[in-house]
Amino acid sequence: MCPVLENSDRPGPGRYTLTDTEGGHVWGVCDEIDGLFGEPERGTYELFGWVPEGGEVRGWVGSRVWLVPDGGDEGFGPWLLEDVVSPVRPPGTDGLVLRGLDDCEGPPEGHRTPVRLHDGRRWLGSCREFARVLPPEREVRPLVLRGLAPGDRLRGALAKGTRRALDLKEAALEMRDGRGGHLAERLLWAKVMAWRPSSLGANLIDLELDSALFEPVPVRARPVWERWLAGPPVAANAWAGLDTRLRETWLELVRERGCRRPCSDRPAGHAYEIDGRHITDEPGLHLALGEAVNGPGGYFGGCLDALADCLRGTFGYTAPATLLWRDAGTARDHLSRVLTADGRPRDLFAEVLGVIEGGGMRVTLA
Repeated sequence: MCPVLENSDRPGPGRYTLTDTEGGHVWGVCDEIDGLFGEPERGTYELFGWVPEGGEVRGWVGSRVWLVPDGGDEGFGPWLLEDVVSPVRPPGTDGLVLRGLDDCEGPPEGHRTPVRLHDGRRWLGSCREFARVLPPEREVRPLVLRGLAPGDRLRGALAKGTRRALDLKEAALEMRDGRGGHLAERLLWAKVMAWRPSSLGANLIDLELDSALFEPVPVRARPVWERWLAGPPVAANAWAGLDTRLRETWLELVRERGCRRPCSDRPAGHAYEIDGRHITDEPGLHLALGEAVNGPGGYFGGCLDALADCLRGTFGYTAPATLLWRDAGTARDHLSRVLTADGRPRDLFAEVLGVIEGGGMRVTLA
């Protein structure tokens, strides 16, 4: 028998808000959640006839690896595996088994063309053909909103208790940091599996949702998320000690927060200064630029196209202006000789300078 919920006022602000995406009403709010972090489904590829060009595969763990078709026009382009784990060479074979997060759907079904692999900086090797291994079923843990203050509509749905009423359909899980600012949002299909009175307070419930279609935050990203859940950084370069994949996580949160918080544009003629000591990769470049313009945790583009958009205004900047780039040699050393997704040489440092100066910001390298 289901417990009875007493009426209460409309839910107040909380760390997590479950909102109906179609009608915009709030299902409920809470400050605790289980199931936000987990292991996402990874793609597994067998590479046959592996010929290495770079160093040992052990060094790839955590890297981004592009697989580039090497058999002429195959009708599809390169695809990306992120956060590669445990690349292994099965004993007694000439192959390599590679697991990582597919950035997209990958190649069309049935393609086994030769591919070359690179990590954005160097070619790693090639194989005569590949096969994608179907992943095992991922263990799905429920998403539990603990101490949830339910809204009127959720109380009504729980009172009915029918399968149709408990299917809340598409919902948005909105997350706020410890200072009440928007942090991130994730979509999910909110189907109620169970609920019970919560030990966290009167008229609060623990709501258990089917999370089969919810993409959890990778466990490896948890330290960065927990840092941001506590509140945005108050000092610049808080990201500097992170590796590239965690810098990318930091940049994702900066981007999502920054695109929801309009900035007051400084007047034309402002002098900016960028700390270039830690610009050793592409996410570091955009994090440093964001902080140069908008302070600690600030956003000013996460790729070249987004940077060009920010230079047009409404992101803290008005042309013309000047930028003093300190320790520019660090970025030049790390970003001048990189590879595009399809493996062509690229001078990212020169491209960034071109975009910045094309947006009316005169750059002085120091």
